[in-house]
Formats: sequence, structure tokens, C-alpha cells
Amino acid sequence: MVSALDLCGSASSIHGDGRAVRKLIEVARHEVAALIGAQAKNVVFCGSATEANNMALCLDWQRDGKTPLRRLAVSAVEHVSVLNGARVAEDFISILPVNDQGLVDLAGVKTLLDQWQSEGVSGLVSVMLANNETGVVQPVKAVADLVHAAGGLVHCDAAQIAGKIAFSINDIGADLLTLSSHKLGGPLGAGALVLASEVAHLANPLLRGGGQEKGRRAGTENAPAIAGFGAAATAALHHLAEYGSHASRLRDELEARLRDGSGKIVFFGEGAQRLPNTSCFAEPGMAAETMLIALDLEGISVSSGSACSSGKVKISHVLMAMGVEQELASCAIRVSLGRDASAEDIKFLVTVWTRLRKSLHDRKQHRAA
Repeated sequence: MVSALDLCGSASSIHGDGRAVRKLIEVARHEVAALIGAQAKNVVFCGSATEANNMALCLDWQRDGKTPLRRLAVSAVEHVSVLNGARVAEDFISILPVNDQGLVDLAGVKTLLDQWQSEGVSGLVSVMLANNETGVVQPVKAVADLVHAAGGLVHCDAAQIAGKIAFSINDIGADLLTLSSHKLGGPLGAGALVLASEVAHLANPLLRGGGQEKGRRAGTENAPAIAGFGAAATAALHHLAEYGSHASRLRDELEARLRDGSGKIVFFGEGAQRLPNTSCFAEPGMAAETMLIALDLEGISVSSGSACSSGKVKISHVLMAMGVEQELASCAIRVSLGRDASAEDIKFLVTVWTRLRKSLHDRKQHRAA
């Protein structure tokens, strides 16, 4: 990424400087595609995963010989850029419920698709591959099988899982797939919408102007960030198994130590497959807002939900959709383990958590006396 800053051309220019930048972008396109088993020509670079989600969530995808899309459905636990990013009138949007583990209800998906078919319409269904708050991995392949049988398309926000668990766009059956650079350890300000080969054309692009990204996304590409995106994708691909094994061991150790310290602690989604690096938990009486500030003062950076909601502590819509009581949900903390996380980090976090728990307990006893 730093070396790319020395290049001064625009990738749309035909002179030598422009061609050098174009080569850099195309190399990155192949690197990102390789991470998820896609074709490089179907990778559309954009400014973020949020932009990619907004780009995908419309009904203007033209498919040769296929019924036009008329409806949209999204799961109740999607990222806010999906829940709020659809370019579709609210009357045509349905919310898919989840169970107490945060998994999409496949029977509910089938019921909705049957309803659409009875109305003579097909639609786009958006289900994330892994939740950004709980880490729960969704049965996207099973959803895709149902949707394709009903003549629809599937969009999958895979920003949280790419580089952590191996998968391919074809194996999960996604027609449109969202990726994020910084979730892989790459630079901020780069994302991608990846298309499966059968998705032909977006009639109404989100950004219009020039012919960049084959007319799918106008605007001069952020070449340095895209270069970093590609490099991060390659690094993640090379270290997938090693990272997954290391992170899952640390997460399990964290949860075991926290559980040993308190039988009241609750780990959300622990009955489902989860990302190896993510733990979302709550201990009654330990309000998230209080804990976030206290942990930050100790040099520990965690979240109460999606990082995109930073600066405001509010109850997670994901946990509410899972049926978690509001009082418990208000205590939820999300811990994500980075690639450099160590056993010492886990020990330190548990030590601080235990001390804070005792401090809160002592204060409550003092007030009650």
C-alpha cells in the first residue's frame, strides 16, 4: 500500500503511469478473488462493505431469461448497512426471524418463498455468512438452495468471516457477496461486491458517472487501499488454518476462565458454529456502558455490539432478535481476538474483568448497607 502511494497515474488513463496503477488494481482483484474462489472479473471494488451492501440490495439485477426480482428479504440479525441500506420500498421488504442461537429459521424462509411464488414473483434474499456481534455462522448454503429453487437471488455479507474460515462463493451458493478490507487486516476505506458468474448486469448502479469497474461503480479507484486489500487477502489465505486454530483455542480459554469466575455469565450463540475469534457474552448487573469505559481505561478495546455503532452504547438488535431479555442484552460485550492475540492477553482480560466484577459487587453491597 505504501509503495502504491508513489504511483501518480489514474487507472482509467492509457499512458504509462495510468497503466501501472491499472496493473496494481488488477493484481489485487485476482488476490481478492482467490480468497473466496471467485473469478477476478466479477470482483467490483468500492469504498467499504457498507457501500457494497447498498450496491447489492436492489431489485435491478438483470438475469437472462429469468423472472424480474420484485421482493427483498433480509435476516433480523444483519448488519445495519443491510437492514438500512436497501434501495427497495419498505412494502416490498420482509424480515426473516432467527432462533435463540441467532440462526435463520429455514422453515420461515421456505414459507416466505412459497408466498412469493403464490404471488407469481421472485426476489433477493440477504443473509450474512457470520454475524459481526455473536460470530454465529449462518446456513447460507441451505438458504441459497431454497431461494434458487424459487427463482431468486442470494446476497451474502461475508465481511466478518473472510480470512477467518475458508469458504468459496460457489460452495455457499451466493450470487452476490460482500467483502471488507479492514476485516482482513487490510486498510480502511476499501471493500468489494463479488458477483457469481450467472449474475449478469446491474441496471441501476449505486454510483453513476464514469465507466470504472466495468460500469458497475463509478469513481476513480482508491489504488493504494485496493493494493493493501489484495495483500491482506493473500496473507489471510496463506494463514487461514493456522489463524483459525490459534484464535479458537484462545476464545475457548477466555470463555472457560470467565465461566469459572462466574456461573451467571451467558455466552450468546455458543450452541451454534461461530467464528474462531469472536465471543459475545453478558454478566447480569455488569452494564455494558460501565464495562466498556472501565476496560478501555485498562487498555482493553472491546465493543458492546457492532463497531459501526461506536460512540453510542445501545442494546443490540441482534440479541433482541434472538429473544434475549433487554436487561441482560444491556450487559453484552463483544470480544474479538486479533491475529496477534496471545494467551497473556486472555489472562490479562480475565484478571481485569474479575477485578471489575468484585469492585461492582462491593459497591452494590455498600449501597445496600
